[in-house]
Order: sequence, then C-alpha cells, then structure tokens
Amino acid sequence: MAAHAIISFQLHSARKFGTLDDQLATLAEIGYRHVETVPTLTEDAAATREALDRHGMAAPTGHFALSALTEDFDSTVAAADTLGTQLVVIPFLPPEARPRNAAGWRGLAARISDIRRRLSDHGLACAWHNHDFELVAQEDGSVPLDLLLGGDAALKWEADIGWIRCAGAAPQVWLDRYAGRVAALHIKDLAPEGENLDEDGWADVGHGTIDWEALWPTCLAIAAPWFIVEHDNPSDFARFARRSFETLTALGAVPAPAAKPA
Repeated sequence: MAAHAIISFQLHSARKFGTLDDQLATLAEIGYRHVETVPTLTEDAAATREALDRHGMAAPTGHFALSALTEDFDSTVAAADTLGTQLVVIPFLPPEARPRNAAGWRGLAARISDIRRRLSDHGLACAWHNHDFELVAQEDGSVPLDLLLGGDAALKWEADIGWIRCAGAAPQVWLDRYAGRVAALHIKDLAPEGENLDEDGWADVGHGTIDWEALWPTCLAIAAPWFIVEHDNPSDFARFARRSFETLTALGAVPAPAAKPA
C-alpha cells in the first residue's frame, strides 16, 4: 500500500443531512480525518475552520467557484488560507457558462491558467474537477478536458472516476494519460443500470459497478495523495460514508498521513 492514499470526504455528499457539526461528528466517528469543502462553506470560513478544529478535521482540498476566483480573488484566497486549503479546485460550470466549441474551451483554459498563476503566487495549487461534459468531443474532434489541461502544464486535475465512467470513457486510460497531473481523485461508484434511481444512479464506493481492485493499482501509481469519496445524492449519508470508508481501508488507503519520525 502506498502511503499517499489518504482518505478524504467531499462534503457535498452530506449537504442534506443536518448541520456541519452533525456531519463532521458522524465522519469523525467513522474514522475520517480529512474533508473537502464546498463553495458555500467559504462564506464564513472562520466558522467552518472552527467546526473542523472541534472535530479534529483538516480540509487540505476545497472547491471554489470559478466566479468567486474571477470576481473576488483576494477574499477567496483569504478563505482558503483560513481553511488551511492547499489545493484550490474549480469544480463545475453550469450549462449556460460552458463553452460551445473548441475555441471557447481554449479561451476558458487561458482564464484558468491566469487564475492558477495568481494562486501559485500565494502558495496555492490549482486543479480542475471534471464531470462528464468535459469528455464529450467537440465538432472538430477535440475533447474539452484535453484543451483545459493542455493550456497550462502546471494546472492539476482532480479526476472524478464516476463521471469519467458516466461519459462512457475508461478511467484507466485517462488516469494514465495525465498521471503526473492528478492531484486528487474523486472516488465514486455507479449502480447497475436501472438501480438506485432514488440516488440518481450512484452507489456507495465498492457497492456499484466499478471494479476497484482492478483500477486500484492505477490509482496508486499516479501518486495523487487525496482519495476523496463522493456520492452526489445519497439517501443515507452516514451509510454511504461508512461503507465507502470500509471499502477504501480494505484496499489499503489510510484516514490520515503517517506520523513523521520524532
């Protein structure tokens, strides 16, 4: 087992279940020590940090809206600093904001590259988080994810394995292609077709259709430190968190970094 496979939890998965304190208490009891924040938790970053500290949690990665990074960069960086974030992840584009062609994606890549350079000046890394739409080829055959990552070799990728599969692509192929660029993995699973419809077709990690034992060596080989479990719409967040934690620990991931020698 590689020491870099550290388990984290994307708090988007818990958004419907009580307060942040409730969520963190449940996660801490299961054994989580790291979480990934969502944009709403940066609105009062100090309060979020206090809650994390109360439950012995750290948030080394966080999702920050592209609009916030564009329109209120300084406040966004201050929130990241307060939270202890090391990796700023741009998580999503609503349909109306998505480029319509390859030229548009190249223009977006240039904007993100500028943001990445500005974040680097503050000691922060930057990554793009994919959904399925970035893997849909444009009319000229180009793929948006290639255009985004190709625009700046220093831009990292938070690879969402579940969405890669939803796009009909092979996770192993994409992870191999950008192995040196993956800063974090979203560990997500899909239910068999027609099942878990009340959960939008997602599944607890290890209880769906992805063969994690087969994919695991590739996940480890890319040397991304953060293995972040996520479910977009669980009916029971505690069940999802527990079963996914059990799957990852059985594969050899750990809830926290190994202690440094004294």
